[in-house]
Amino acid sequence: MNIFIIGATGFVGGALARHLSAEGHTVAGLARTKSAAATLDSQGITPVAGDLDEHRPAVIDAAQAADAVIYAAQAGPEQETATIQDLTRTLTSTDKTLIFLSGNGVLIQRTAGAWSPDVFAEDDPFTPEPLAHYRKAAEDTVLAAAQDGLRAMVIRPGLIWGPGDHGHVSMVYQSVATTGAACYIGEGLNTYSHVHIDDVTHLFCLALEKGRPGGLYHAVAGEIPNRWIAERVAADLGVTTRGLTPEEASGVWGEFGTLIMAASGRIRAVRAQQHLGWQPQHTDMLTMIGEERLRRLATPAG
Repeated sequence: MNIFIIGATGFVGGALARHLSAEGHTVAGLARTKSAAATLDSQGITPVAGDLDEHRPAVIDAAQAADAVIYAAQAGPEQETATIQDLTRTLTSTDKTLIFLSGNGVLIQRTAGAWSPDVFAEDDPFTPEPLAHYRKAAEDTVLAAAQDGLRAMVIRPGLIWGPGDHGHVSMVYQSVATTGAACYIGEGLNTYSHVHIDDVTHLFCLALEKGRPGGLYHAVAGEIPNRWIAERVAADLGVTTRGLTPEEASGVWGEFGTLIMAASGRIRAVRAQQHLGWQPQHTDMLTMIGEERLRRLATPAG
């Protein structure tokens, strides 16, 4: 299959590009810079020069030349909205495949560190997170395009972890460098569903193989409250834990990081398992505790 990946130099898109190339597919990836192009080329992935702003026509041309397009970019609201609109408009009635990477960030609940009993399967209604309205709109645009001769799907993973990630475990290690303690917000009982990058990659492969037009697939393997993460990090480093107020947390993780670390985002992967037979193989995010790359984050700068 000829596959074009938008976001091929990112965490998820890069893992997808390398895996699909190793599986024998012809893979092209969007490269915004010469260094990005060189990296892709060294991995056997054909670089496509362009971006999601003024050079977006090159992206659309590459999409037209492919059998399948995967959007795995982390772009701003305007760029993402315009790109998805252009892609769905251009690929309508072609019977090509378009898979859009979203995330459970569209349905997080601002619980200020408290636990939430709410957990959402693919078809369950929810109130979108205000900052992610554009992402939910992009999901809806992609899924609606499945009615117009486009094999369009959305994959919505939980917190993705694995080698090189920048998720909650790494953020707790970072808090030690700033405060001397492994931190969480409030009670620290807020919970994100999580999934390993390899299991996300496998789900994309299943979707490419047998996903249904209009399919929305969650990816989740487990969930761990932030306080539990902090307790394990504290044990690893020999420090204490500390619950922060939102104001204190802003000084540690910034405004957006505080939003993420204080929210709950729980999902169930019902359709991914029933329709695609997907089963995660990596279920314990805490197996990362003690990795040297994470321990280095706990060292104060300078």
